[in-house]
Amino acid sequence: MSRKCEICGKGQVSGNNVSHSNRHTRRKWNANIQSVRVSENGTVKRINVCTRCIRSNKINRAI
Repeated sequence: MSRKCEICGKGQVSGNNVSHSNRHTRRKWNANIQSVRVSENGTVKRINVCTRCIRSNKINRAI
């Protein structure tokens, strides 16, 4: 499953873990991506969507 939202394009971001002694090691933050059933033009398909897009009703969920 791709870690990218198909609606807004939100994906993985990277940065550093910073310890108490100020050592830096690379880390990543994954977007909260869910696979949901969406109805588009009368057809139902599965797409990967972030929870922000689900919560703000940017998609029409299929029942």
